Amino acid sequence: MSDLTFYERSLPHWLPPGSTLFLTFRLAGTLPAEVLARYQTEWIQQDLTVSREETSYARQRRYFGRFDALLAGELGPTWLEQEAVANLVRDSLQYYDGKAYQLNCYCIMPNHVHVLLTLPDDAPPLSRTLQSIKSFTATKANKLLDRTGAFWHRETYDHVCRGTDEVQRITDYILLNPVKAGLVAEWQHWPYTYLP
Repeated sequence: MSDLTFYERSLPHWLPPGSTLFLTFRLAGTLPAEVLARYQTEWIQQDLTVSREETSYARQRRYFGRFDALLAGELGPTWLEQEAVANLVRDSLQYYDGKAYQLNCYCIMPNHVHVLLTLPDDAPPLSRTLQSIKSFTATKANKLLDRTGAFWHRETYDHVCRGTDEVQRITDYILLNPVKAGLVAEWQHWPYTYLP
């Protein structure tokens, strides 16, 4: 595998062409460093004591759920609740639809973004596409907000979907995110949700 299909930073990333991927990226500063350090320590300790019955996939889902619950509390900056910034991110995601991936759905929340996409077999490396999206939107958003500094957290959570049942479960999860956060009563009322 090339270093752009599989690579590691704080998290391992596997972005194979031909797959459907669930992605979450968040604004810089949305999760306090002490919370992240505590979760990382718990993750390492669990590695030592995890039962053989619990798969790494089950552990990953459980820990993602904990992080996502914190994000729903809108910790840190909420720049994506500003219409001009949210539109910038929406337009950037849409720009690559049909070029680097097929968008299945997405939701732009006040401090994070969930995306479900499918990579064609001949897709360019998704890591480069994500880098382009995040770099472009960070530069433009910082100008709109009259600020400097990191806009996005450098890591993106990614998960390869396993079958149509999981794709449907994740689609429902993404669409219902603003409802669960109490932002709207029905997902169709959230202006930054996309389902073709």
